[in-house]
Amino acid sequence: MEEFVYEFAKIDNVAPRFELPAYDPVKDEETKVSLESMKGKWTVLFFYPADFTFVCPTELKDMADAKSTFDEMGVEILAISTDTIFSHRAWVKHERLMQGFPYKMLADHALEVSEVYNVLDEESGIAGRGTFVIDPEGIIRTIEVASGPLGRNSEELIRKLSALQFMNKNPGVACPAKWVMGNKTLTPSIKIAWEVYEALN
Repeated sequence: MEEFVYEFAKIDNVAPRFELPAYDPVKDEETKVSLESMKGKWTVLFFYPADFTFVCPTELKDMADAKSTFDEMGVEILAISTDTIFSHRAWVKHERLMQGFPYKMLADHALEVSEVYNVLDEESGIAGRGTFVIDPEGIIRTIEVASGPLGRNSEELIRKLSALQFMNKNPGVACPAKWVMGNKTLTPSIKIAWEVYEALN
């Protein structure tokens, strides 16, 4: 594994670099994935607690079902847990919800990446449900960490990605709550500081 820059992940800052062993379920083989290789792409780091658990396969199935949308958006999904690549492979082979899983599964068995991204539960040695959206320049644009029993939703992630990509192409524009493509945006200015309602209607 390449040397770490030990600085915790922060919003709107450069994402900490890493290189990890990974299981590629499409090719059924071991590989390595570095964050550096994702430069120029929108990337989602999808940390989950563990293989052979309960909520995790439902989340990963949901992400798998949305692959065509992520592909259309040019988004790379990287699933990460503190399990080994051998555990990843066994899980994909035995859990029906994981059949056909299309994304690389990174093995943070040394716990270093989970720690630097601040999702590591040191007592249990497993990662939390952390979702990090990294833009093509390597900047973290979204950080979300959910409580252990709470499963995430790919539709909401897609909505956020859509807004982030829109703002990336339209600098200076802000997307208000519940924004979806086609809705009005805001151009932050002292002139609308007390007139946001008027700006949106």
